[in-house]
Amino acid sequence: MELTERHREYWQKNLRITAILMAIWFVVTYVVGYFATAINQITIFGWPLAFYMGAQGALVIYVLIIFYYARYMNRLDQEYDVAERGE
Repeated sequence: MELTERHREYWQKNLRITAILMAIWFVVTYVVGYFATAINQITIFGWPLAFYMGAQGALVIYVLIIFYYARYMNRLDQEYDVAERGE
């Protein structure tokens, strides 16, 4: 099967959004933890930012990433007419 220009465009958009969301995931997971001492000067609801991100903030952001990706891909599938159809 040979890929058309439309397939390549669909795939590029998919890779772009995946890379952006993975970068956000990386920052939330590793960068916040690495700079925990420095960013603990910031407080959220009375808790140091690094502690808050480890306890709740990261989980909330992960759920938002999943929600956004699913919504974005559903729209992209419909735009490129590759959406799954219900029976």
